[in-house]
Amino acid sequence: MELKRRPRRLRANEAIRSMVRENHVRVEDLIYPMFVMPGEKKKIEISSMPGVYNFSLDEFVIALEEVVDLGIPAVLLFGIPESKDSVGTGAYHEHGIVQEAVRLAKKHFPKLYVITDVCLCEYTDHGHCGLIENGQILNDPTLGLLGQTALSHARAGADMVAPSDMMDGRVAAIREVLDKEGFSQVPIMAYSAKVASGFYGPFREAAGSTPQFGDRRTYQMDPANGNEAMLETELDIEEGADLIIVKPALAYGDIIYRTKEKFGVPVVAYNVSGEYAMVKAAAANGWIDEKRIVMEALVSMKRAGADLLITYHALDAAHWLREEGHV
Repeated sequence: MELKRRPRRLRANEAIRSMVRENHVRVEDLIYPMFVMPGEKKKIEISSMPGVYNFSLDEFVIALEEVVDLGIPAVLLFGIPESKDSVGTGAYHEHGIVQEAVRLAKKHFPKLYVITDVCLCEYTDHGHCGLIENGQILNDPTLGLLGQTALSHARAGADMVAPSDMMDGRVAAIREVLDKEGFSQVPIMAYSAKVASGFYGPFREAAGSTPQFGDRRTYQMDPANGNEAMLETELDIEEGADLIIVKPALAYGDIIYRTKEKFGVPVVAYNVSGEYAMVKAAAANGWIDEKRIVMEALVSMKRAGADLLITYHALDAAHWLREEGHV
């Protein structure tokens, strides 16, 4: 039998494999999430996320040196406040922990692109993403505080804001206040397809944001729903979102693909804390090849249609790419 088509011809060696490779992970694709906290000389490793830390501001600036040296273009900042209250005051205070971190980052590394998470859950004593009345999460009263938070970040120098709360109408509320106050150039990267996932556990340890009652299923999406993700994304784009986040990433490649195919906007895959923790735990036990697994997972997100990757693996991935000459 004569075979005219032999796909293996293009797999014969690394040279030809790299020449015909369809998808690539580049350092320019990476966004590194970082946690900042009050105090001095504090670099506290998160037990469920080896290699990820809560940084005091002085240690945060030191940590940014490696980020910048590796060529990672952007960071996404989360804050752990000194104190919490029922209305999340620390989220929108002029001298809140994230606001101060933004100022320091832009002072020391002005070319670094600084993105801020906009939410209340890290700052409320109840751990929910919105205001509460009689045990109910209030949607519309929360929007004004989210707008204040985004505005305070922009005033501090944030290049982009990323609302993660999943309140209806929050993109429009944030866009309105930013435009009104002279920050029309600040893009919004919306957590549009964010599900009520079990993959967030380690993050909640890091940020101290576990809800004190109930859960977040009344505002985060049901993991079973794909069409709802398309609706949420469409609404956010109509309200002014510039980029769309799908979160988590590994179990939601179909949502990444559908979002890119349907809307054509920049899509960001959030490779979340639980995904990171599972890989780290398996690697620590010698069960997997960490580098191979991480890079395979990241390229799967690119293959699904993601343009950018928010990942706690960013430092490792950037080191591996540099070692391989992909700079």
